[in-house]
Amino acid sequence: MNRFTSRPLTATAMTVVALTVGTTACSSGDGTTSATAQDDGSYTIWDPYPQFDKGSDWAKLLDGCGSKAGVKIKRTAFDTSDLTNKALLAAQQDNSPDVLILDNPVVSTLAEAGVLSTTDENKVDTSKVDPNLLAAGQAGGKTYGTPIGANTLALYYNKDVLKAAGVDIASVKGWKSLTAALAKVKKAGKKGITFSAIGTEEGSFQFLPWFWGAGAKLTELGSSQAVSALSLWSDWLKKGYAPNSVINNTQTTSWQEFMSGDYAFAENGTWQLAGAEKAGFDYGVLPVPGADGGNAAAPTGGEFVTVPVQGDTGRYATTRKLVSCLTSTENLYDTDTTLSYVAPTSEVQDKQVATDAELKPWVEAVKAAKGRTSDDLGTKYPRISEQLWKAVQSALSGSKSPKEALTAAQDAVK
Repeated sequence: MNRFTSRPLTATAMTVVALTVGTTACSSGDGTTSATAQDDGSYTIWDPYPQFDKGSDWAKLLDGCGSKAGVKIKRTAFDTSDLTNKALLAAQQDNSPDVLILDNPVVSTLAEAGVLSTTDENKVDTSKVDPNLLAAGQAGGKTYGTPIGANTLALYYNKDVLKAAGVDIASVKGWKSLTAALAKVKKAGKKGITFSAIGTEEGSFQFLPWFWGAGAKLTELGSSQAVSALSLWSDWLKKGYAPNSVINNTQTTSWQEFMSGDYAFAENGTWQLAGAEKAGFDYGVLPVPGADGGNAAAPTGGEFVTVPVQGDTGRYATTRKLVSCLTSTENLYDTDTTLSYVAPTSEVQDKQVATDAELKPWVEAVKAAKGRTSDDLGTKYPRISEQLWKAVQSALSGSKSPKEALTAAQDAVK
């Protein structure tokens, strides 16, 4: 029986594994473990899509890629929150899957833990992937996988509300013009903008386009640029351009506010497109503007296709065929359409826009987007993010000024 011999796990990874031994997974496969799968010559794939059962197009794609590579696929689907812990545990037990599809911020965590092989080792081709998207899977100058698709944030807007307020959306090119538009909307008796500023990763995720749009860096939370971004949000609440509910809003509840038809703008993601079509009012999409114009970098969501470390490196040749099949131009288009993702390559992005012109602003937003763990932040990001959302909460609640909140956040990170 061939068994995987993974790199030694870090102490942090071992701690996580110890805490999660008793957890269970949601599976759409037959529950076969990786080691058992190797016994019968099959290859295993773990993914975070339990919503897709055995009869889904996604499952059929996996089986089809296996057939092309001449192997049988054994797939297990986990909830996203459970997949990281399961992957760490499997690596500790030398029982990793052949292909592991992960939420992109998790890639650096598993890479640092020694769970993932690099593209230099497994020879997966990433040459067609947009560099800004690939960066989310890079750490220490090495690349650990390839994105299967990306989503990000932009501003949805209600055309009827803006028209009634006398706002030309073409005039919104930066923060000054956006704030002026919000003032007109309020004067017209409607509501300005809603977003999520909740004290979790969702809050940081939604704040980052404004943070980066000001030119701020995650390594310098207390900078004047960071303060200007938080002051923007704080001032919007003080002037009534954004509701106090944003402090507790998730992306779902802020979307529900927008769907009421009373708001001019809502910051949200590609995953709301289907709901927007059923809104009952005419809407448009605008990339989040930078402070002085242009498109701000919004954080990328979406998954990476990675290859866990294997003692039998001879398996990489077939695994590479599987990854290449899953991320081929033809299959990426179908998969990203199903997942409401923007493709990670310009070639497929062009095809998406040609098919659906309404995806153009989303493609533009993704091209300007940035991975949360980019800039070689890797596993430092979660700690920085926690202090960032705490600062946002403090400033929006009025307990601290934006400058005081962000200075405290920077001190806490240090």
